[in-house]
Amino acid sequence: MNFLSLIRVEFKKIKRSGILFVLFAAAVILWMPSILNAHMNFEMQAEGISPENNFFIQGFMGMASFMFPASMVVGTVLLSQTERSNKGILKMLALPIHTGKLCLAKFVVLLVLAAIQILMMTGMYYIGAAICSKTQNYSFILPPLFVAKEIGFLFLSAIPMIAFFWMLSVCIQTPIFSVGIGLASIVPSVLIIQTKIWFFYPMSYPFFVITSEYGKLAANLDTVQVQFVPWIPIAIGITMICSGIACIRFGQAERR
Repeated sequence: MNFLSLIRVEFKKIKRSGILFVLFAAAVILWMPSILNAHMNFEMQAEGISPENNFFIQGFMGMASFMFPASMVVGTVLLSQTERSNKGILKMLALPIHTGKLCLAKFVVLLVLAAIQILMMTGMYYIGAAICSKTQNYSFILPPLFVAKEIGFLFLSAIPMIAFFWMLSVCIQTPIFSVGIGLASIVPSVLIIQTKIWFFYPMSYPFFVITSEYGKLAANLDTVQVQFVPWIPIAIGITMICSGIACIRFGQAERR
């Protein structure tokens, strides 16, 4: 079985897992406060940011700071449990398939799910912006090219974080502990982005990226800007280490 076939099989497994519902619910919950409090975006003009930019960036800051990472923690554990719930992992391990390849196939599916959630949240942004444009008599809708650039950067920055969460779900067999550690690891991100060593903590990457963009859009705010060196080499290293450990540990407990 080739790698693409494995990925197709993994997508079939998650149809009834509830993962997509969790991701969609998170996207809806995220934007509801922004829609209800649309008038507050006009108050931020003192900071040198337009209402439409503030509406966008505040929503995505809420997403990057907790909602998106938390959804990935839950989604990662649900994806891992699709194999363990009915002992499906034992059947997969009985096949002539390298466990590392199977692990990477699941990781690719997880990355696709992350992209799907970001697209869901982007879709909800446009719906919310359209609603607020009507209620506030002001256009909150930003150009699609600008939004696409921001969400693309956000997705790429989240890959090391997702690799870490996937490693946790593989190494920790008990779902509640895996979820607990994953959620707990998100909390320090707000503090860590204010330090000079933020690039060693992958859970802070998405929030740091959005916060730095806030500084670009708000003329009167000063935020630390993204420096690709040493961030990119370290991020690649973290991704490779976490995915490598996950591939090595995948299926070890079931083979005992």
